Amino acid sequence: MDRRGYQQYKQQSVGSMTPGELLLLLYDELVKRALMASIALDKKDFPAFEAAVDRCSDIVNYLDETLDRKYPISQDLSRMYEYFTYQLGRIKIGRNKQELERLRPMLADMRDAFHSAERSSGAQPGTGGQA
Repeated sequence: MDRRGYQQYKQQSVGSMTPGELLLLLYDELVKRALMASIALDKKDFPAFEAAVDRCSDIVNYLDETLDRKYPISQDLSRMYEYFTYQLGRIKIGRNKQELERLRPMLADMRDAFHSAERSSGAQPGTGGQA
């Protein structure tokens, strides 16, 4: 497989996404990495566990840094992201499966909430934002 062609395809795909689609992509990756951390912890693969948790933290930090602070909900989201960052740190340090399993549904719920908001805004993929 030609890797350059694949890389170009990925760049074009991401470049043509709406902000809502990009947000959902980040949340999908966050949920996926949390699951990967859980699986790695079960297997006692601590380097993979730590890498997955670190990636989760990176994504949450990016989400927080890119918030548009002019909207009141941004303060609430920032506090939520701060909580996620704190919990991820505790999970990583303690290799705490119980806390990870408590956090994973919260991350999925946030993804689902943004997915619902994206759908209800009428910005369906491929419709150019029209309902």
